[in-house]
Amino acid sequence: MKNKKNEWDLRILTKENFSKKRRIITLKHQQFINKWQNRQDWLKNPIVLRRALDELENLRRFYANGAEEGYYYWLKSEIDENNSEIKAKYNQINNFNLELSNQLQFFELNLAHLPKKTQIKFSKSPSLQPYKHFLERLFAQANYLLTDQEEKIIRLKEQTSHDNWAKMTSGLLSAEKSQVLSENGRPALKSFSEILNLINHQNKKVREKAVQALNQILQKNIKIGEQEMNSVLANKKVDDELRHMDRPDLARHLNDDIKSSTIDAMIKAVSANFDLSNKYYQLKAKLLKVKKLKYHERNLAIGKSEIKYSYEKSKQVLQKVLSNLDPELAKIFTNFDKNGAIDVYPRSGKRSGAFCVAESISNPTFIMLNHNNRLHGALTLAHEVGHGINNELMRQKQNALNFGTPLSTAEVASTFFEDFILKEISQEANDELKLEIMMEKLNQDVSTIFRQTALYQFEQELHNEFRIKGYLDSDLIGKLFQKHMSAYMGNYVEQSKGSANYWLHWPHIRSFFYVYSYVSGLLISKYLQKKVTKDHKFIEKIKYFLSAGLSESPQAIFQKLGININDPKFWLEGIREVRDLLTATEKLAKKLKKI
Repeated sequence: MKNKKNEWDLRILTKENFSKKRRIITLKHQQFINKWQNRQDWLKNPIVLRRALDELENLRRFYANGAEEGYYYWLKSEIDENNSEIKAKYNQINNFNLELSNQLQFFELNLAHLPKKTQIKFSKSPSLQPYKHFLERLFAQANYLLTDQEEKIIRLKEQTSHDNWAKMTSGLLSAEKSQVLSENGRPALKSFSEILNLINHQNKKVREKAVQALNQILQKNIKIGEQEMNSVLANKKVDDELRHMDRPDLARHLNDDIKSSTIDAMIKAVSANFDLSNKYYQLKAKLLKVKKLKYHERNLAIGKSEIKYSYEKSKQVLQKVLSNLDPELAKIFTNFDKNGAIDVYPRSGKRSGAFCVAESISNPTFIMLNHNNRLHGALTLAHEVGHGINNELMRQKQNALNFGTPLSTAEVASTFFEDFILKEISQEANDELKLEIMMEKLNQDVSTIFRQTALYQFEQELHNEFRIKGYLDSDLIGKLFQKHMSAYMGNYVEQSKGSANYWLHWPHIRSFFYVYSYVSGLLISKYLQKKVTKDHKFIEKIKYFLSAGLSESPQAIFQKLGININDPKFWLEGIREVRDLLTATEKLAKKLKKI
């Protein structure tokens, strides 16, 4: 039976009594702590450590993060951000989780600080092979971990010094409503997420009214955002200083199991090719018959058809694409749709944007969209379902300690499927429609590779400037933001009035240095797309990668697929593909006498 409401069905998370389950969770954690905290044999003997890790895996599988209760209230808070009752419930379970994780952290800290000789012995032990890379990741972070008590303090202050600040800004924005023009051109009261969907509308009056409302909302909240941003930057600075980390993004790279030098080489390669994104916007300005694009017009669709894609049509195309690639992938998507795992449309109180989440190996995947009945919505569906497929394949192959993806590879799965959607639509298109689709594809590539690189560099400068100055007012943050946006956009996109505040509603700035993963994800997925197009059997290797989780380092996994992510030249291959697409699009535009 299909989910007719196109909203999440969270009943699967409420089958057990939350109070009873919380008591069981407490008991299971206490049993583990009592058994292992005051013993030393598991830190010396690999056979004993294997038993301890098996028990930890069981805890992570069935009792982590408040189990179903924590997951349920987090999901509810994402679709009803201003419900104080849900916030209270979520805070309660979050505090419960923090207390348990603080009690449990002795285990990983003790492992991380093992002598080098013991680390080598454990890495080579046959009995510990299922947890080999889990241990290696801990060993790699040892130099930056603090004492047990200090780590507890850092965990405890995270909610008040970061999470609550970010939730405040997001909640204030999601509560905003404004009178704008709806898609049919009539006045209507719209929520913040609905207004964001309207700024790319083909009708100039509709989008201009939406942008006016957006700018007013952002300006109204900008000083609150200034306080929030300085607070989370200060908290990050304190954490890095305590850990003796010499650069703001090092914690992200360590956590993502990737070398800083690899990311630096990628960012350098992309930024050295900003002329490509500059030329793209120049082409778009010519096609739209304007000297310069306004900032909010950078994503405007080309062509009068404004390619419409209802959610039902988007599902049909994605189902066909997945079936052609591999029946198992299509079945996973069918189950998401059938089981109420996808919340589709924007509404008041629901956060903006889109995401896919699988809180633990034993809990189901859920996907949130804000579908706008345009081609971008179809691509977003493919993107988030890609994450979901990644989750489900990992669930089949990995233990709970290896369930998850480092950000360095997380966006490969999502971006991999987007291009196949566009190729499917292009097959029966005439030249006019092909031009629109090629421009949409370029827009996706530029936004994912070049824009996210510029945003990463903005983040780097933001953190560094804060550490020099001690406080950044909203005007300075806006100037830094525009500086980096201008670098990748070039002279054919104006930094329009109000656009200096757009960092305020950008959620990833609160998940520090997250955005590099979009760049690496798409550049890697371009290679994989090319391989599977040449040889359909290569899909099995892609499924292997999607199921690998945290069982190996990204470098090791990709080496098995023929990719050396440490070679700076590798990143240039994907950039050349974008450049070739831009050249082909310019030729088609000239053939059609559009420029």
